[in-house]
Amino acid sequence: QVQLVESGGGLVQAGASLRVSCAASINIASTNTMAWYRQAPGKRRELVADIYSGETTNYADSVKGRFTISRDNAKNTVYLQMNSLQPEDTAVYYCNAWDPYNGYDYWGQGIQVTVSS
Repeated sequence: QVQLVESGGGLVQAGASLRVSCAASINIASTNTMAWYRQAPGKRRELVADIYSGETTNYADSVKGRFTISRDNAKNTVYLQMNSLQPEDTAVYYCNAWDPYNGYDYWGQGIQVTVSS
């Protein structure tokens, strides 16, 4: 059974930094896209950042310049470094592994990030 396990969330004050991690039971080096999504209460799930197998990255406008997605293929782990956090970044953050060529779309259970003002 495939597992994506997020860790590193928590409660921080505005302006602080936090890094969340996603440990995968699949080979992320060969996965087309690894991504972080988030969902705030009463809002739709949105893409925060993704990273392709060729290391190209993509960010939501709201996090550009503040968040950085990266991965360690040897550890099968994807990271999201979040700097200058703001209350509007409060959400449940989900890790996603998507590969249309191999036919899979996996999600982690989500982890809470709360930013107080």
